[in-house]
Amino acid sequence: MLVIRHGAFGDLIQCSGALADLRAFHHDARITLLTEPAYRTLMQRCPHVNAVITDARLPLRRLREQLALRRRLREQGFDFVYDLQNSDRTALYRRLFLPGIPWSRDTGTVAAGEPDVVRYQAQLTAAGVPVVHTCEPDVGWMADDATALLDAAGVRRPYIVLIPGSAARHPHKRWPHYAELAAALCERGHEVVTAPGPDELELARSIPGHTLTGPDGYLNWFQLAGALRQAAFVIGNDTGPSHLAACLGAPGLALFGPHTTPRRTGILRPHFDAVAVPDLNALSVEEVLARIEPYLTQAG
Repeated sequence: MLVIRHGAFGDLIQCSGALADLRAFHHDARITLLTEPAYRTLMQRCPHVNAVITDARLPLRRLREQLALRRRLREQGFDFVYDLQNSDRTALYRRLFLPGIPWSRDTGTVAAGEPDVVRYQAQLTAAGVPVVHTCEPDVGWMADDATALLDAAGVRRPYIVLIPGSAARHPHKRWPHYAELAAALCERGHEVVTAPGPDELELARSIPGHTLTGPDGYLNWFQLAGALRQAAFVIGNDTGPSHLAACLGAPGLALFGPHTTPRRTGILRPHFDAVAVPDLNALSVEEVLARIEPYLTQAG
């Protein structure tokens, strides 16, 4: 059986619940995930899949690579495909790569503004799959024990994690006042931690508190998940690590500009809220502090 979900990072986090439901329903099946090369190591750890095949989503005119992917997929002998990507590209794969195989796609019954997990719920229900975990993905399987990492960095518990960055191609998602927020939190006696990705190392150096880094200069996914899972509170942009924190059960707040709605991304949880504003630059530190004030006492 094949499941298709290319990415990005936050999208794979959001589909973890659907993968859990597919595993429970197809408990004896060999489940293979088709995703992007950047997420091979991540998804090889996922307990709901048996194997990972990568697809770089090269231009379709790259005929040699497309034929190689088609050959590899056909060699697997799949008897069913769950297309959680639901893109024009995967529609072509259905016609050109794996014709004649039963294929589950978006039912078209879910409004465009709904989160992906609601679309997955409709899609799996239509395919006869009982839905238990889809709408509440849990990625605890991703988290390493971060105790040694935090101790080595001198991080006292409890601590607050700030996620000040986003992918470099999405600078409009970055709230620009994390340095001022960190300074205010430190003045109040809170332990502040940032865990920058490869696009955010320079940004993190300007923020007071502890910066967690790994051998490559930044934490891998499993170290990051471990640090987020132990956090007393998380404040971040609309970016993969914020979605990761929400699906790990960490309490937190995400900061959104006008690019999308918090509901559409699926980040909202009973313990994880969001604030959406027309202009992130105009969102003040005082407004964010007021929003998280009820949690600060619990955070230490």
